[in-house]
Amino acid sequence: MDGRQDWRQRIARAIRTDPASRAMTEALLTIDEVHARKVIDLAMRIAEALLTVGASANDVTLATTRVAAALGIRPVHVDVTYNSIGVSYHRGHDDLPITLIRVVRAPVPDHAKLQRLQALVVEIEGGLDLEHARARFDAIRRTPFLYRPTFVVLAQGMLAVGVTVLFGASWIIGLIAFLASCAAAVAQRGMARLRVPFFFSQIVGALVVTAAATATSALARLGVPLLADVRPSIIIAAGIVLMLAGLSVVGAAQDAIDGFSLTAGGRILDLVLSTLGVVIGILGGLSLARTLGLGFAVTSEAPALGSLPLQLTGAVIIAVSVAIMNGARLRTTLVSAVLGGLAWIGFTIGSGAGAGAPVASGVGALVASLVGIIIGHRLHVPSIAVTTAAIVPLVPGYAVFRGLLQLVESDGSAASLVLGVATLIGAGAVGLALASGASLGLFLGAPLRDSVESRMRGRARPR
Repeated sequence: MDGRQDWRQRIARAIRTDPASRAMTEALLTIDEVHARKVIDLAMRIAEALLTVGASANDVTLATTRVAAALGIRPVHVDVTYNSIGVSYHRGHDDLPITLIRVVRAPVPDHAKLQRLQALVVEIEGGLDLEHARARFDAIRRTPFLYRPTFVVLAQGMLAVGVTVLFGASWIIGLIAFLASCAAAVAQRGMARLRVPFFFSQIVGALVVTAAATATSALARLGVPLLADVRPSIIIAAGIVLMLAGLSVVGAAQDAIDGFSLTAGGRILDLVLSTLGVVIGILGGLSLARTLGLGFAVTSEAPALGSLPLQLTGAVIIAVSVAIMNGARLRTTLVSAVLGGLAWIGFTIGSGAGAGAPVASGVGALVASLVGIIIGHRLHVPSIAVTTAAIVPLVPGYAVFRGLLQLVESDGSAASLVLGVATLIGAGAVGLALASGASLGLFLGAPLRDSVESRMRGRARPR
């Protein structure tokens, strides 16, 4: 009988671990409350700054936990929403938890500041003490935007020029698009200083661009020599790309994929409202022009693009312009230019293979984000920054305009309305494909980047 019990105990020990045979390994740390609050406050301030300048919710959460852990506070619970950040730390069974909440301001992309914040997190993990970390963060927080407002407005005008180069338009159309986009940018900046909601700012910007296109069409009808064969619709398409360039399409898709539904929902709603503002502004401007007898026709087919060198040049100009608009430094801007060209090459290959516009756009975004996350980490530039700039040339500005104009000039029949709605749905599908392709590239590129980095470290290790 004893032998049978001993046999059973041996089998049980081979399968299970006896808790009584293991010593207690839980460390009961005593953390000073003042120190814990200072660490959590610093982590929250860094998280707020990261979310404000364009980082994804997952990156913000990871940065918060990394900073807190490096300074001796672990584990912490982080809750990120679209407009607030909460951090909670439970010190022990007999101590009250420390919970802090911070409200996040409206997002303003600033990729130079994003790069410095990410570098600060790495330095804190490398051993930077609390007081020096707080001083470094205060210096970063007070850093103004890298470029002056006038230079940013000129960059916004150059973005419109890039769109006209993409379509192989004449230099006079490029000049008009430049001036119209600069005027729209100045109008939006003025409304921002008056604290007018961004929704109405988008309407005003779209009205300005539509007025410029309508005036160009009217002058062409009067026989102005330089405007004989112009395509004023390209001016509106350039304006649409300009006003949709600053929207967080990649960030919203990445938050949704990462499981931050509340933050993704807030960003998507903000994206929809901003796009709706552009739609209302253009529809209102086109309706007014049609009432005054100044409307202009558009074909149901997409316009032909320029030659491939012009397409690549236009894509690079747009990517560089977006990088400057977002405050990127020279290295980030150069990487954005390269990725903008790669994204357009991926789109061209997808289109040449017979794929539709959504699939080809998704391929281009996938290529840009996949390459961007690999070389971005190596060159110490934010991958989301260069990816965002690279996919803007693929934004379906002309498709949105065609759909809106088809709705305005419809004769009320079901066929004409369906045609306009179908064009808008196709443009929306391209937008979804861009977001999905960019997010998929970031997701697939992360393990590939880690593998490349580990191999390079192994080769650099002395033998």
